[in-house]
Amino acid sequence: MQSRRALLPKDSLTQSLALVALLVLGAIGIAGPSGLLAWGENARLLDQRQHEIAQLTAERDRLKNRVALLDPRHADPDLVGELLRSNLNVAHPDELVIPVQH
Repeated sequence: MQSRRALLPKDSLTQSLALVALLVLGAIGIAGPSGLLAWGENARLLDQRQHEIAQLTAERDRLKNRVALLDPRHADPDLVGELLRSNLNVAHPDELVIPVQH
């Protein structure tokens, strides 16, 4: 009986440490950086980034089209005239200039 009583404190210490380790792992699983609570925030950030990507893609496509219109081999005369007038502040006397915000 004496030897059995000597083992009980060691067993309870081991079980206590195992319980503490499980509780810590559970807390990390719930509140950690990739836990259950972080999923909602990550989903919100993903939606925000996808919206930004869509906006940047549209802007890139608009700029790509504008660059294609300015290709020296076949430039769009209207766009070239618009850029010359806006950059050099040149206009014919009978023209009305309406500034456009970009």
